[in-house]
Amino acid sequence: MDIQTLLDQFCDYSTFIRGYSTETIRRYRHCVRNFCNRMQVSQVGECTESRVREFLYRGRSERKWQANTFITLHKSLAVFFRWCVKEGHLEQNPADGIEMPRLVKRLPPRLTKQEATRLLEYVANYPWPYTFQRWRNHAIFATFLHAGLRKQELLRLQMVDLDLENLSLFVRQGKGGKDRVVPVNPTLASSLQRYLKERSRLGRTCPEVFTSLNRDMGFTDQGLKRLIVAARRMTGLQIRTHMMRHTFATLMLEGGCDLFALSKMMGHNDIKTTAIYLAASSAHLRAQIAKHPLNSSAVRPSVPSSVARRPRFPVRRHPDYRIPLPTRT
Repeated sequence: MDIQTLLDQFCDYSTFIRGYSTETIRRYRHCVRNFCNRMQVSQVGECTESRVREFLYRGRSERKWQANTFITLHKSLAVFFRWCVKEGHLEQNPADGIEMPRLVKRLPPRLTKQEATRLLEYVANYPWPYTFQRWRNHAIFATFLHAGLRKQELLRLQMVDLDLENLSLFVRQGKGGKDRVVPVNPTLASSLQRYLKERSRLGRTCPEVFTSLNRDMGFTDQGLKRLIVAARRMTGLQIRTHMMRHTFATLMLEGGCDLFALSKMMGHNDIKTTAIYLAASSAHLRAQIAKHPLNSSAVRPSVPSSVARRPRFPVRRHPDYRIPLPTRT
């Protein structure tokens, strides 16, 4: 059967039955089409383990895929082929017997407190053409750094989800289809209020909080990418949207935030995911090592009082053996 027809059916099933997000469906389509184009596959019966293995291994060796890319493509293909087996289009999953590369464990990239402060100051003082643009861009970066939202969560944030009077914002259907409430600190509330004042002055009525400069519609993914590029150019920092989420988590731990509370604010299913940021926070680790019991009682060598009061004698050296010998004067 034609693999493109099966892919369309699989994406419909994943959307309406499994409830997968638009980004997940886009990833499935990209991975399966990439495999078909590179391996010249058009029928699902041509998808054998040897072809899947060749596709993944060539990508690793020739295209220099990282381990994360390899694993993502393998998982996407495995889910699609598993559905094909379930529907009776394949006898077995051709991606099941392929070994995964070892995943390198790295600390999440983040900005320091000084770099995050510099970023907000640059955005607020940069000569933007319009006042609306200035305070919108500042509110976007402040929301990333003070609330730890993901990119799509920020773009989908609506006016009804923002409650500055009670200092909270509601994340509707975040990653994994989970709702959560994130507290808003006074600094972020002040930035959002400045932006909302400009938004109201221009008569924006669209439901999204962050809007386009020229049209009454939500801020787009491409517009955010251009804003990130502009911020990199003006600050010299290699900023990414998810890096600012890592920065939020690390700075919260350095400020003494409870790990469980941080896990809820970030929308993690497992607190072990949040615990990764403990290793990234050097200030937090220094604060913990300072609690070592021996730090409060440094051991110093004691000198007997008789030795301390013993008079010192001049020293002369023996002419033959060069041994210092004490002599009284």
